[in-house]
Amino acid sequence: MFGINPGEFALLALVAIIVIGPERLPSYSRQLREWVVRGRQMWQQGKEQIQAEVGDDIDWKSLDPRQYDPRRIVREALYEPIPKPAPTWAPAPGPATAQRAPFDADAT
Repeated sequence: MFGINPGEFALLALVAIIVIGPERLPSYSRQLREWVVRGRQMWQQGKEQIQAEVGDDIDWKSLDPRQYDPRRIVREALYEPIPKPAPTWAPAPGPATAQRAPFDADAT
């Protein structure tokens, strides 16, 4: 959740027990529990309030701010397939005969 693995959590708990001490640890753990319960209640009330005001018909994926990530936008733009241009000329059908290009002596 916070990038803490179980070993680090155990070490933090051990340091907390040593620093706080066994006489104050129960009161601090009750206070932490009250904060967690109050936070969950606030979260639930916020969700219910948003649900009541907005309703069930909202598309949360369209409101996801991660869709506006500039790196993703550039990556998708660079991966777009480039359309091939249509040829502007086509060779004449039939056997090819080698002829000199016309030359105008007065033009130069």
